[in-house]
Amino acid sequence: MKSGPGLDGTGRKSKGFRALPEIWPLLRPRRALLFLGFGLMVINRVCGLVLPASTKYLIDNVISKRQIHLLYPLVGVVLSATLIQAITSYSLTQTLSKAAQRLITELRIRVQEHIGRLPVAYYDSNKTGMLVSRIMSDVEGIRNLLGTGLVEFAGGILTAVIAFVLLFRISVLMTSIAFGLLLLFIFVLRRAFKVIRPIFRERTKINAAVTGRLTESLGGVRVIKGYHAEEREHTVFAEGVYRLLNNVLRSLTATSLLSLSAAALMGFIGAIVMLIGAREILAGQLTLGSFFSYTAFLGYLAAPIFQIAAVGTQITEAIAGLERTREVLSEQPEDEDPRRGVTLDEIGGEVIFEDVTFAYDPAKTVLHDVSFIARPVTVTALVGSSGSGKSTIIGLVSAFHNPQSGKVLIDGVDLATVRLDSYRQHLGVVLQESFLFDGTIRENVAFSKPEARDEEILRACAIARVDEFAETFPDKYETIIGERGVKLSGGQRQRVSIARAILADPAILILDEATSSLDSESEALIQHGLQYLMQGRTTFVIAHRLSTIRRADQILVVEAGRIVERGTHESLYALQGRYWDLYTKQHGLQSNLFLAPGETTSEDAPLTDAKRTANESDDEALPARTEL
Repeated sequence: MKSGPGLDGTGRKSKGFRALPEIWPLLRPRRALLFLGFGLMVINRVCGLVLPASTKYLIDNVISKRQIHLLYPLVGVVLSATLIQAITSYSLTQTLSKAAQRLITELRIRVQEHIGRLPVAYYDSNKTGMLVSRIMSDVEGIRNLLGTGLVEFAGGILTAVIAFVLLFRISVLMTSIAFGLLLLFIFVLRRAFKVIRPIFRERTKINAAVTGRLTESLGGVRVIKGYHAEEREHTVFAEGVYRLLNNVLRSLTATSLLSLSAAALMGFIGAIVMLIGAREILAGQLTLGSFFSYTAFLGYLAAPIFQIAAVGTQITEAIAGLERTREVLSEQPEDEDPRRGVTLDEIGGEVIFEDVTFAYDPAKTVLHDVSFIARPVTVTALVGSSGSGKSTIIGLVSAFHNPQSGKVLIDGVDLATVRLDSYRQHLGVVLQESFLFDGTIRENVAFSKPEARDEEILRACAIARVDEFAETFPDKYETIIGERGVKLSGGQRQRVSIARAILADPAILILDEATSSLDSESEALIQHGLQYLMQGRTTFVIAHRLSTIRRADQILVVEAGRIVERGTHESLYALQGRYWDLYTKQHGLQSNLFLAPGETTSEDAPLTDAKRTANESDDEALPARTEL
């Protein structure tokens, strides 16, 4: 049964070659280039046989028979063949190596694009560093599969076939013995690759894990230094690197044993050829020139088989990487769900949950029969203890997940049937930890609307009060803010995030604890932007500071995945249930102990008509949303 880099122990195609259909669309435009490369390889290999073939005529005719007139034509043929071989070698490298590098680039782009379209659940179950490894490292295998490595190997096989025919014509006995020994070595290679292949598969996994941990460590350097955990992270990284080292050492041991076997076999074949060849020369059955030609051709016969030890391991490693690439490309993007065929050009903003049940893990349900209606242009606040399911509800509104049962309706349309690109263009998000990119203030604000005019960007910055600090920098809005916006304060980062959402002008807005990580002064500075941002849109708010949601149109109290209370601040406060318990614990009961029955503090009391009028006046002072 045949075996080798592309076959498993049963002779079937290994998993790696099933990756080829995934990359064939990238190969198709280069068909002519690949055929050209193989054509150049054939010419190159045939020219490489001219020199050993000429040895027979040099010794038997020019030297032994003193046919001097054959010397110059023979040298001319050898020089011409050598020149052609050099030119084709150069052309081969330029043609296939550069084509392979371009293909690597295109495949990286394709894998990155594909990963970017996968659902959030995929990111939850895969480390960032591992995904980076799959994009940047795993696709490198194409260089060995489609570059000069595989072509050189194929060229070696072609040369071996031609050499075998020539050797058989010179000496049947020596060729039969040598070929039998080489077949024995092929059997050894087959066994060896069954050992080596899993080592390379394991290496890609270890490398991805080490890269993932390193990426996390670099991203969390402030936490690491804050807890003086540098030595601990160093130990974890060192353990991973040593695991990688042990894997490499195992592969080197296996390949070095192959090299040892190849060298020993070549020496053994050489001794046999020397013994039989000398006896045939002395018996007059073989000329001296034929013997020298035979030894040269024998090297061409053995070379590709020994080359398997080197090229074969490269191809095996390449296959392991491309198999991992195939696994990524086989994941279904979230926007290719056949159920998602409805396009929403406009959104009124009505969101309805109908008996929604959801679980990340089938064994543990997170939401149980959740039902509510968020009317257009209203504010719905979600409160409850940590882990109660608030963020899961927001994730369903964002279409990051689909419920196991029940429906999430947008303007009466099941969100599970809506094309995500048409829906999310109407969605805006402001998170607790604003994620900013390593670019300028202007680029980060314009991230939600790259085609926005400068006037729109500056207006959004003014509403969110980004201008108050941006104008103080020497480069103003072109100031580089660093990775994750580290050169800005927490409040400044949040204001940039709010400006980004204002510029997007979404129909549905999600504020996920947008002010909980800020101090009171920073929170006061961004309240203006938040109030403007919430006007004229359906807004969902998650807030630990309950005082920030007292004007919400409805408050949903979520506990253990269920809505246990719902209503306005006034109605829930008067109910003295779970919301009242959360609110009073947060603001303290001590101030209420000295109040007369029915009396409330100015902060805890429901809004009076006068306060409502004042608040409405404040809202009217804000610019209308349509002016942006």
